[in-house]
Amino acid sequence: MQQLAKAGNIVVTVGGGGIPVVEESDYVRGVEAVIDKDLASALCAVQIGADEFYILTDVPKVYINFRKENEKALDTITIAEAKKYLDEGQFAEGSMAPKVRAAIMFVENGGKECIITEAGQLDNPNCGTRIVR
Repeated sequence: MQQLAKAGNIVVTVGGGGIPVVEESDYVRGVEAVIDKDLASALCAVQIGADEFYILTDVPKVYINFRKENEKALDTITIAEAKKYLDEGQFAEGSMAPKVRAAIMFVENGGKECIITEAGQLDNPNCGTRIVR
């Protein structure tokens, strides 16, 4: 993957699927497991030395006070702000929280920025919420 990225290709990886297994003596056995695709993708991006990491979702930006009267779209936030919002419970666990955690992990481990947005916004250079140092 690193060779593909260094050659100028956009690397799309770490989707769901597959059967989780564990090795036991001389055989493998299927087990229940959930792989966090956002965190796994962030780890992949760190390992290939990516500068930017895009997480695609079904909303154009990350919001605080989501679906409330005082809802606010976030344009650019720092890691510290993202952690503060996580601690406040601003992001749902089954939705945006794992994406924000993955963004934090990516930027803390050498990435320049993580952009969380919807795929239809990718042609907009100012799309999404950007998590930066």
